[in-house]
Amino acid sequence: MSTAELLNLARDKSEKGRESLARAITDIFVESGDELTERERTLSLEILRHLVHDFEIAVRKTVSEQLAGWKELPEDLANFLANDEIEIAFPILSKSGVLKDDALIEIIRHRTMEHQLAIVIRESVSEEVSAAVVEAGHKDVVKQLLENANANISKRTMEYLVDEAKRVDTFREPIVRREDLGSELAERMYLWVSAALRQHLSSRFEMDDDTVDDLLESAAVEIFVHPIRRSASSAKSDALADSLVEEGVANDELLIDALRDGEVGLFISMFKKMTKLRENLVKRLLFEPGGEGLAIACKAIGIDKSGFSTIFAYSRRANPEATKDFSKEIWDSLKFYGSLSVENAQKVTHRWQRDSNYLAALRDIEFGAN
Repeated sequence: MSTAELLNLARDKSEKGRESLARAITDIFVESGDELTERERTLSLEILRHLVHDFEIAVRKTVSEQLAGWKELPEDLANFLANDEIEIAFPILSKSGVLKDDALIEIIRHRTMEHQLAIVIRESVSEEVSAAVVEAGHKDVVKQLLENANANISKRTMEYLVDEAKRVDTFREPIVRREDLGSELAERMYLWVSAALRQHLSSRFEMDDDTVDDLLESAAVEIFVHPIRRSASSAKSDALADSLVEEGVANDELLIDALRDGEVGLFISMFKKMTKLRENLVKRLLFEPGGEGLAIACKAIGIDKSGFSTIFAYSRRANPEATKDFSKEIWDSLKFYGSLSVENAQKVTHRWQRDSNYLAALRDIEFGAN
């Protein structure tokens, strides 16, 4: 574009004219920046600074979008745009490599959550910037940071986030999927993540059966030592359980959630629907010492060892007076579960569905009878 054309645009005081001028100036930098003389460059930058300081949002937005990827964007101009309203700041915050960590950290501390969200999707995020994001404490922003594989997170910050994941469940999966998660922190997370994430951790970190059993025991003990909050039994539990089972959404996660929330009645209703066992027998499986019956029923309906150990721990927590040595009980029950085949477990539950002789079926499984 010629100098005369630029002057004509500069004389147009309408918003559309100013936006056209901004686009023309930024096009000069993006397309012909290396060909400009020093005087032309200085003059064009002064025009740009004038545009972004004094003109409308639409003009500043145009400048930001056009220059976000320009490697030679003056730092003061980049910082000004990055601190503007989010629709103007977003392109610069998310794409510009000109911004220094100190500037980004100041924006994290003093601008909006939306500004933080733009920062955490950058192509590269330093450990210092990540730490500032975590310190700011917006859960949605931290989750987005964790999902950015190019974000660098220090060991200290990761340790803090792993501890926070015990309380904030939306952090768990992104942390587990990160390449920079170490084995020590993975084992710590194993105590409270879902069965699916436990399986991912044990596979990724090649945990052997003994290590997994030790971790499951630790998780179960941690559950057991905190009193369970019981809800009153509700006639609605059966209806809700029927609906969940019919829709195919009843699974070990829902069973565990019911026990965690003190909804023992809902757990019993769902479990009896899933196993096709009588309610009185389900209650016996849930609360009797030893846990062999509960292990058999869980194995028969496809609940894995992790899910079983959690259900077992919650069942004991509901009646702690009846448990003398929980560590021994959980260890023995895990070994029993591990030795049990799905086929034999299903044979026993089918027998329980027809026959009330609960103990005879247990003896059969213990002695390997068909």
